[in-house]
Amino acid sequence: MPNNKTANVLNQIEKHYALLSPAGKRIAQYLQQTPLAVISQSTAQIAEKTQTSKATVSRFFRQLGFDSHQQAKDTLLSLREQGVPVNTHTSFSHHQEHEFSNLTQTFAGIHEDTLLDMAERLAKAKQITLIGFRNAYPLALHFRQQLKQIRTSVRLLPQPGQTLGEDIVDLGDDDVVILFGFRRRTRQFKYVLSAIKHAQVILITDPTGQIYRNQVSKLVVCHLGNDAPFDSYAAPMSLLSAICNRTYSLLGDAATERVNSITETYASLDELERK
Repeated sequence: MPNNKTANVLNQIEKHYALLSPAGKRIAQYLQQTPLAVISQSTAQIAEKTQTSKATVSRFFRQLGFDSHQQAKDTLLSLREQGVPVNTHTSFSHHQEHEFSNLTQTFAGIHEDTLLDMAERLAKAKQITLIGFRNAYPLALHFRQQLKQIRTSVRLLPQPGQTLGEDIVDLGDDDVVILFGFRRRTRQFKYVLSAIKHAQVILITDPTGQIYRNQVSKLVVCHLGNDAPFDSYAAPMSLLSAICNRTYSLLGDAATERVNSITETYASLDELERK
């Protein structure tokens, strides 16, 4: 099996294609067109689709550097679970099914008391700091936009082009930090977590982030899916909506007054489209 962790079946096909037999090239072309077959189909099914034999398919995977079809499948699944985009074909109907599954798994794992506890922390916090890197940054930005409408003292880190040290040095026990950390986290992530652990840290992550459970005040798992080439952030976005709605309810009239003031300011600045 290839030692390079970024190696996968499609890369290996491209690398070895010229050396394959005519039957091997036929299998290669089929898998390039339908890469999900490596995961979803058996050796016999691939042989049938390519009008070859099980022995030929097995020999094909060995020519690519894998011990077996199963090892190639495991390699592909392992890459996807790490967050590496893997070129698979997903129909629109399957996409919907996967999205519903991600949402269902996410909310099935979150107790109502957990949601209430997070909302209470956000409602009572002296200051809220939202930290997100890479794909988590847009989630943190959206979360800030929602929370800023109902309360003060909400900030987003890191600021573009800036370092973190000067912004997290003042965090105290009464500060709430929402840290987003999804798979393919930056190497900086664990150091940031260590530097802010004295604050009330809520980590919103995928299943791989559970290794940090003992280093945070609360950890919430969101499911991003493994079936499509790219991760889906529908579940964490839905979770943020639920948290914001509950926080709004807890803040009550104060939040409503702030929303009204912001709406009036929008109008005075002519910032939003008018009907």
